[in-house]
Amino acid sequence: MTVKQLRAFLAVAQTLSFTRACDRLHLSQPALSLTIKGLEDSLGGPLLIRSTRRVSLTPEGEVLVPLAKRLLADWDNTEERLRQHFTLELGRVAIAAMPSFAGNLLPDALMAFRARFPRINVTVHDVINEEVIEMVRRERVELGIAFAPEATDGLAFTPLFRDHFVAVVPAASALANETSLAWSALLEEDLIALQRPSMVRRLLEQELAAQGVGLSVAFESHQLATVGRMVASGLGVSAVPSLCTPQMQALGARCLPLHGPVIAHEVGLLSPKDRKLSVAAQALAEVLKGTVSTPVLCSE
Repeated sequence: MTVKQLRAFLAVAQTLSFTRACDRLHLSQPALSLTIKGLEDSLGGPLLIRSTRRVSLTPEGEVLVPLAKRLLADWDNTEERLRQHFTLELGRVAIAAMPSFAGNLLPDALMAFRARFPRINVTVHDVINEEVIEMVRRERVELGIAFAPEATDGLAFTPLFRDHFVAVVPAASALANETSLAWSALLEEDLIALQRPSMVRRLLEQELAAQGVGLSVAFESHQLATVGRMVASGLGVSAVPSLCTPQMQALGARCLPLHGPVIAHEVGLLSPKDRKLSVAAQALAEVLKGTVSTPVLCSE
């Protein structure tokens, strides 16, 4: 059966007239007769009884009428739904983002996306950097936002910005009065850090080790919000990517540029290398490229 054959059959079955069916379908009578014959041949028997004066349905034709209506309705719905996906009137996209990005820069980008494509559903997986990479690699999401991965096999990475680490200090601390801080001054205080296997923790340890500096950690947490609250309460100091600045300040801490050394790393979009993105994912990627920016807190 073809959609064309089903439409032809249903037009004749509903009008009980080849002439009126031809007018509805804008077909000639020979073309309509040939289409109906092709359907009957494919099914193995007659569906219509034709005479010089009337057209009626065989019992098998009666059975086919409700089935044809349902099949054609499903076809039309499917066609319309796919059209809406391609025109971004409807759709769904899943994205994984590291917490420092998901909690600070992603909401504004999603607001911009929502304003342009209000019927696209976006699922956000707020997971650590390593899991973002794994979810993209396993194609559990179409897009990821993370630090540049060390190994890019099977992944495409598009840089969004270069992020610098900043100091996070209590607002009541004497350090809060400085315009910038050296690592040596920051590490004289009790350090509050994210727990391993956090990429933020690993980046700090690797970069400082290259300078011959070791991290002595007083407090650890899995959550950036907890780190910020601990600093704000006066338990110690921390260092986080500058994209976390709004979150840290909202929690009551103060952020300052760090130098000696300046530690920076690229943040960008991840996607499967050999898989074409859906139209919705492509649109979200373009919005992210056009809207994402990071606070400038760097003392070069």
